[in-house]
Amino acid sequence: MAKKSKLRNAAVKIGSAVGKVDATAHKAAQKAAKAIDVAKLELNEVTKQVDALKKQLAKSSKRLKSALK
Repeated sequence: MAKKSKLRNAAVKIGSAVGKVDATAHKAAQKAAKAIDVAKLELNEVTKQVDALKKQLAKSSKRLKSALK
């Protein structure tokens, strides 16, 4: 009987360790997913700003060309 309880105790310790590692990995994955979502939003905002700057540059170039004529 003593051997079985030692094995059982070892199995419980291993299971607990695996559970803790799994929980930690799950939390890290959630944080990574949130970070990815924030990065996507920021990238979209930067893309919009770049497009606006392109439009401004095109207008300015057009005005400059007409002014130089």
